[in-house]
Amino acid sequence: MVVEVFGDLGHERAGGDVSLLVTTLEALEIPWCMVGDLAVNHWAREPMATADVDLVIVAERVEEAVKALAKAGFKAKKFTWSVNLKGHSKVSVQISTEEVYREFPARSVPADIHGILMRVASREDTLSGKLLAWQDPKRRASKRQKDLLDLMRLVEAQPRLRKLLPAEVVKKLAD
Repeated sequence: MVVEVFGDLGHERAGGDVSLLVTTLEALEIPWCMVGDLAVNHWAREPMATADVDLVIVAERVEEAVKALAKAGFKAKKFTWSVNLKGHSKVSVQISTEEVYREFPARSVPADIHGILMRVASREDTLSGKLLAWQDPKRRASKRQKDLLDLMRLVEAQPRLRKLLPAEVVKKLAD
């Protein structure tokens, strides 16, 4: 099952990195949730391969989480709006520290993502996160197109989300 999500990225290690990440955060009872592609994969009908694991950790526990993940074997690199982690596989882990995502863990839901039990952002938060990414003019055009595709996948699988989209996006999804 992990191959379906992470493609051929050293899938045994990829699943191991994700499992280690989840286990570490859960052992410390740190509020967190997956966002981005893994959350979209949960809410959409068909999963798509990804090399990215994006998550949000409640702000006041990010430092504690990063220290614990480093102790578990991840290498951490801090940026203005994120902390990037590298484990033993080619999967990239990014902890977003942007203000807009801070409440996502409180509204997250438990989910089985390809055999790994984890927390994912709510449907509405997943949609909101993808919409914000699509609206970011600093993102590469190819990334923004992928975000638009993810919005389409979410709305196809969860039609009630369409009403939450701006008219501009609804029009683009209809094209």
